[in-house]
Amino acid sequence: MLHVILFRPEIPPNTGNVIRLCANTGAALHLIRPLGFELDDARLKRAGLDYHEYASLAVHDDLNSCLKAIGSPRVFAFSTRSQIAHVDVQYADGDAFLFGCETAGLPEDVFAAIAPEHRLRLPMLPHSRSLNLSNSVAVAVYEAWRQLGFPGAA
Repeated sequence: MLHVILFRPEIPPNTGNVIRLCANTGAALHLIRPLGFELDDARLKRAGLDYHEYASLAVHDDLNSCLKAIGSPRVFAFSTRSQIAHVDVQYADGDAFLFGCETAGLPEDVFAAIAPEHRLRLPMLPHSRSLNLSNSVAVAVYEAWRQLGFPGAA
């Protein structure tokens, strides 16, 4: 199982889309507080919370407690500050993908705590700011799931 970690997500529809993605790929979703919304928010529900019964979803007070709860996995941080392309890594079952909030990305101290070879970037055209959070998660999860042979897929 892959793990998706959203660090302090702010926009309900993005998190809802990620819930739906995780429900459809078998990835576990972990949300790090504080959240920019309530989990029963109507916009979140419209975007995917109605899939919560099909997704593994946990909310954690901080990143360290999240990582401890999931068994200290290899963590890959996704950021526009990174240099290594997401396709240049060999993923393994149990890996965790860490994404920052929509408006600020990952805080510098969190980003710096990730090994440089685990700081990944999604390729984009020059002068682009960033992709939408839920789109970024989808690209990363599907690449890892593809590498693993799409276990569990119909």
